[in-house]
Amino acid sequence: MNISKELKFIGAILSFFFYQESSSAQILHPVHWSYAAKKISKTEVVIYIKATIDEGWHIYSVNQKDGGPLKTSFSFIPSKSFKLTDSLTEPKPVTKYEKAFKMDVHYFEKSVIFRQKIELRNAKVNVRGSVTFMTCNDEKCLPPDEVEFQIPVK
Repeated sequence: MNISKELKFIGAILSFFFYQESSSAQILHPVHWSYAAKKISKTEVVIYIKATIDEGWHIYSVNQKDGGPLKTSFSFIPSKSFKLTDSLTEPKPVTKYEKAFKMDVHYFEKSVIFRQKIELRNAKVNVRGSVTFMTCNDEKCLPPDEVEFQIPVK
């Protein structure tokens, strides 16, 4: 074999392996986040943080007990423009015993809307922060993920 043919052959082999590696290492993102804000008075706003969850997957409650899956948690960046009031709320989750964790777990399927009240201190506010969560299905759990958000309030 001459050098030109050898290089083409090696290139074809490498292309095949890179294609195989990239196609088998697809990153799953079964949770999609959206955000909204609704003014309920001159100085109060409710922030809505919605998780839309792909079929067959679920995320865990903010009230999930320690010793099991990672609970969903929110971190808000402090600002002089607003103050968090009340605790973050969520609807009633599904509760089920999971053998993998040897405990009852609290989770959401399909979608869930978390709510956080804030008190405005300025006319224009950007609520910034992040949500950390763990996604599982009946076969596996994905590594914890963190998504940053920014919600404009007018």
